[in-house]
Amino acid sequence: MIGTAAARATVTTDEDHVILLDPDGTPSGLAPRASVHSTHTPLHLAFSCHLVREDGAVLLTRRSLAKRTWPGVWTNAFCGHPRRGESFEDAISRHARDELGLEVRDIRSVLPDFRYRAVDASGIVENEKCPVFTARPLTDPAPNPAEVMDLRWVAADDLEALVRLAPWTLSPWSVEQLEQLGGQLAHSPGGSS
Repeated sequence: MIGTAAARATVTTDEDHVILLDPDGTPSGLAPRASVHSTHTPLHLAFSCHLVREDGAVLLTRRSLAKRTWPGVWTNAFCGHPRRGESFEDAISRHARDELGLEVRDIRSVLPDFRYRAVDASGIVENEKCPVFTARPLTDPAPNPAEVMDLRWVAADDLEALVRLAPWTLSPWSVEQLEQLGGQLAHSPGGSS
């Protein structure tokens, strides 16, 4: 935990940061977002968002090869970290603009207690309390290439089949989320219109 305390001590509120959490989920400090992920990543707060169009198609994105964790891996629309004092809704809107160049509406919590830990092939750890949301896009994506190298709209039923038949093709967090959602994306895609 020495690294965590040192990271906490070097963060200012102006820097891009993550909120560190105690094992029970209580906020315990801040760490620089750029350096928090390592082989010993401390538990921190995040979110995942699944974008669902009016026709029920779900957005999958392929992470940029420049990403520190899971580069080039297909995943849900986007993930991110809320900043201190920022609501999940504001963080989701910010990341939708920054990563996919779009605005969203009908943000809805679907897995408020989701938490996971995963290790990628390079040994980098994700260790997050990561509530899951759905939202509807207001426009077509215009992805930021530093974040997203490719994207596809897929039918929710096809996505469920992919998770069953080839889970290794997706990020581990998106697989766990989709398994826990159990078809909710197909039946309630982002809230009521």
